[in-house]
Amino acid sequence: MAILKRPRRPRRTLMLLMLAAVTIVTLYYRSGTRHVIESMKSGARDAFAPVQSGVESWLRPVGNFFDGAVHYGTLASSVGRLRSENGSLERRYIESVDVRRKLKALLRQEHLPWSGSLPSVMAEVIAGATSNFELTVVIDKGRRQGVDVGMPVVSGAGLVGRVIEASASSSTVLLITDPTSSVGVRFGAAGVLGVAEGTGASRPLAVDFVPPGTALRKGEVMFTSGLQHAIFPPGIPVGRVASFKVAPGGVQEHIVLKPLASLSRLQYVSILEWQPPP
Repeated sequence: MAILKRPRRPRRTLMLLMLAAVTIVTLYYRSGTRHVIESMKSGARDAFAPVQSGVESWLRPVGNFFDGAVHYGTLASSVGRLRSENGSLERRYIESVDVRRKLKALLRQEHLPWSGSLPSVMAEVIAGATSNFELTVVIDKGRRQGVDVGMPVVSGAGLVGRVIEASASSSTVLLITDPTSSVGVRFGAAGVLGVAEGTGASRPLAVDFVPPGTALRKGEVMFTSGLQHAIFPPGIPVGRVASFKVAPGGVQEHIVLKPLASLSRLQYVSILEWQPPP
């Protein structure tokens, strides 16, 4: 069997490098040659500087990547926390706006100068129409709180309707825009009388029985007349004149009356403890 001999070249190379190192160290400590060695070291640094700079530039994105990877969990947690805090602030702002709106609506119900000395019960609208045949809303007050059938219902702006059903804790209100609803109205300095009738959901009222040529102006407010046997007490604002005209040969003014109360956006109402006379 042939025996393989290990090559001697690496050993010779190592010995030459060690000899060169000893020679450089010896020369360095001789004062006359120290500056030569320093020049060689400086030249070596200058020669390797571009290479070193390039290597650092090449490795920097890799370092940033690993640094970002290490801290990714912390950053993600911070972003999640900030998003949660932002959502909480948005919810608080929306809630504060809603609270201010509700407070404003309640304050309007507290100041009803046209209700006189009539006692009232404040209620919240909890449901819309319960029937396809009537324009109604349901409120959260009933007989336990003194609400009864026939009582007028108002908002801070004006007349809403009247109670047509009352249970122990809730009631149903017929709106003045219902086609079966009619309200006796009075307007002008002379106290001209008419009857405002409902024409349907989100539609204005039609005022009848006003003689042609009656002095009218756009924007004029009409109030409940409160005549004997009327179903509403006098002086409640009903609506504002939107338009008026007389058809050729007509026997009455054709008057369009826009309700003052926002009937499609009711939230709080007041029930006046008043009953029409028998």
